[in-house]
Amino acid sequence: MTTVTAAVPSRFSPYQKLVVGMLAFLQFAVILDFMLMSPLGAVIMPALNITPQQFGLVVSAYAFSAGASGLLTAGLADRFDRKRLLLFFYTGFIVGTLWCGLAQSFESLLAARIVTGLFGGVIGSIVLAISTDLFPLQMRGRVMGYIQTAFAASQVLGIPVGLYLSNNWNWHVPFMAMAALGVAGGLVVTWKMQPVASHLKIPQEHSAWMHLFHTVTEPRYLIAFATTALLMTGGFMLMPFSSAYLVSNLGIDLHHLPTVYLVTGLCTIAFGPLIGKAADKIGKFRVFLFGTTLSIVMVLIYTHLGRITMPVIIAVNVVLFLGIFSRMIPFQALISSVPAANQRGSFNAISASIQQLSGGIASVVAGHIVTVGADGQLQHFDTVGYVVVGTSLVALMLVWRLHRSIARRLAA
Repeated sequence: MTTVTAAVPSRFSPYQKLVVGMLAFLQFAVILDFMLMSPLGAVIMPALNITPQQFGLVVSAYAFSAGASGLLTAGLADRFDRKRLLLFFYTGFIVGTLWCGLAQSFESLLAARIVTGLFGGVIGSIVLAISTDLFPLQMRGRVMGYIQTAFAASQVLGIPVGLYLSNNWNWHVPFMAMAALGVAGGLVVTWKMQPVASHLKIPQEHSAWMHLFHTVTEPRYLIAFATTALLMTGGFMLMPFSSAYLVSNLGIDLHHLPTVYLVTGLCTIAFGPLIGKAADKIGKFRVFLFGTTLSIVMVLIYTHLGRITMPVIIAVNVVLFLGIFSRMIPFQALISSVPAANQRGSFNAISASIQQLSGGIASVVAGHIVTVGADGQLQHFDTVGYVVVGTSLVALMLVWRLHRSIARRLAA
């Protein structure tokens, strides 16, 4: 173990830095597509005259179609150059985003989200497979730390700009702008990224269906899949209604809403690389345990807030996202060592599918728990918080088992 660790470079090469930047941008585009629906929810619902239940369906439509797409493509995910596979799905994702910007009704927006999910839901799994192929385990905490800052960048750069464009024009404009930005990013990836095809040298199963079957039924993968499902519950239950909660319940007006996301995002961008370094240095499970504990405390605080000042809600948001990222980054780095090299694509595709399907179910459940009162405030949002806490505790136990299993395998 000591010899292997010493052989790992402590710094990224110039090409590795470029790859991390490109992968982070792709994550930024995919996450922003989902994140935009949350803050724009307060605008889209009255503009299209839809209910919270219908809006929850719009959010979950992406998740369900992405989940189906992940399962359908998992058997083929390890049979192609990952760069080509990435560009194929990214092109479809951009087309779906453009359709979202052109939607004029609930039905059209719902269809656009389904198409976007069919292509966008697979991108994250390909990004993770490329990261695992190109970086050793001892560097993956840092890699995931930088890639996951795309989540924060979507808040700093995407959400405030999206809300600004929506407030000054309409809610269609942010999606149109994101499609244009996505085209530019796709051209850079096409030009600069080298083929990622080392996995093709490993013998593959003849049948794509058997490849999928063996990945799904591999016993040591099942805990990772179950944990992934539970960890997605929090985001998909809380985030779709966060803007409506801030505006209606906490008294933040729409014009000040971008400030909340801007400051939170700036702080989270600083957290991401530091969390990644900590995961590599002091242990991925230890950082995950810290993140889970902090997340539980902050979810309980967040879902029980009343009318408060801007500085307080910003502080609560910042600490909440610190906890969320302290779970996301070490977990992604930890499970990257679970699949075999010739099953990374299928494993990550199935994992992404499970994320989306469980997230879709969570969003629908949250849409039925949360109601709008006569005063316009969201009701029963605290109940959603209790559900998130329960799933977090179960996920912690599963990650502990997963961590022990990986440690034993590496020691052997």
